[in-house]
Amino acid sequence: MGSVTTLARASGLSDTDETAGILTRPYRMLTVGIVACVLLIAFEATAVNTAMPVAARALHGVSLYAFAFTGFFTSSLLAMVVSGEWCDKRGPLVPLGAGIAVFGAGLVLAGTATTMWTFVAGRVTQGLGGGLVIVALYVVVGLRYPERLRPKVFAAFAASWVLPSVVGPLVSGTVTQHVGWRWVFLSIPVLIIAPLALMLPQLRGLNAGEAAGQPLDRRRLRLALGLAAGAGLLQYATQRLDLWSLVPAAAGAALLVPAALRLLPRGTFRAERGLPTVILLRGIAAGGFISAEAFIPLMLVTQHGYSPTMAGLSLAGGGVFWAVGSWLQGRPFAERHRLRLVQLGLAAATVAIALVGVAATPSAPALLVASAWTLGGCGMGLAIASISVLLFNLSEPEEAGVNSASLQVNDALGNIVCTALGGLLFTSLGTGTTAGFVAVFGSMALVMLGGTLVCRRVTPQGREALPIRGSAA
Repeated sequence: MGSVTTLARASGLSDTDETAGILTRPYRMLTVGIVACVLLIAFEATAVNTAMPVAARALHGVSLYAFAFTGFFTSSLLAMVVSGEWCDKRGPLVPLGAGIAVFGAGLVLAGTATTMWTFVAGRVTQGLGGGLVIVALYVVVGLRYPERLRPKVFAAFAASWVLPSVVGPLVSGTVTQHVGWRWVFLSIPVLIIAPLALMLPQLRGLNAGEAAGQPLDRRRLRLALGLAAGAGLLQYATQRLDLWSLVPAAAGAALLVPAALRLLPRGTFRAERGLPTVILLRGIAAGGFISAEAFIPLMLVTQHGYSPTMAGLSLAGGGVFWAVGSWLQGRPFAERHRLRLVQLGLAAATVAIALVGVAATPSAPALLVASAWTLGGCGMGLAIASISVLLFNLSEPEEAGVNSASLQVNDALGNIVCTALGGLLFTSLGTGTTAGFVAVFGSMALVMLGGTLVCRRVTPQGREALPIRGSAA
């Protein structure tokens, strides 16, 4: 039955029942715990955008506003690599518990901050915890669930973002206005204990394979430090956009590029067949789509006169249909068409971003954005969840941690690089101009089109079909 089944039995669990679902025994408590964990992280991620401007003004730190965001993503890069190593050598339980604890500590630090620098430190701490948690959760899915159930778990991941995406900003705005911005952060730590308590009984004794018990790879940890530092310097440089910004930009590139080449699977940026292309596609998909989405509310407010609330609601359909796309890829018929689902999803997202670029012109109907983003969200649901499934289909159990970390690291790198590219084009062509918006959406559409074109390189050389690992083997 394979290593996954052996590990499951070692923890007192069995996956021999082919009719079992993710909410039936023995997966029920684990699934509920995972979904609750993702739900809380998703709510914090969507709610913090509403509370952040108020917090920055209250702490007299508007000049440090951007660092509260970039600090989170930069520290999460480091934590993702650490978590991957930790999971492979010690199993996912300890990094998962540590990540939840660190994430909670970051929330408390941000919620009790009396200066903006302390607030930024809280956000950095949250990023460390979030990076540990997300990789550990992926490893748990790869080790604990048989191959046939993984698409359903990743669909549940996506569904966990729908409710926070729709009601998170509204709840956060209400709490910020009537109770205070601090409670957006302080109300969550009490709740994060419950998911770990639900998952703990089914994670005891679960390690990651033959590499368990070996020391952590210090070389990878040093590379992770270089990657995070390089990303931080590049983000700082893109915020300055003056002659002196070339110094941190050059230093950042000198740190980030070699570290990324060594941390990610060899051939990732050349789209070598198999796992390297899977990792590459995650960075392309996440970077192109999320970076385009970041500019949509600004475009609707400045070009079409939408209120911030209405601009945000225009993206709600994308969140809902992302979950729909993820649900569709989890149906039984989808496994035979996994690669085609990735292609179809990326193609739909490409068309959606291009349509938003058309809507950037003042004469275009603004409702085109809501329709396009519904299409794009569905495409991303098909693609992102399927990419996650392909990762485990092409990974040995003892590599689950490192490969999951690579997937998440390239996801974050894609966001950093594409957002920096979009910001550079937007500023260079005129902030708030039609040309600036068209350049951003056009470039992101080209990024997504490139991903669509390299999809077929997911199939390893000499194979007509992808390997299947886990119980289905």
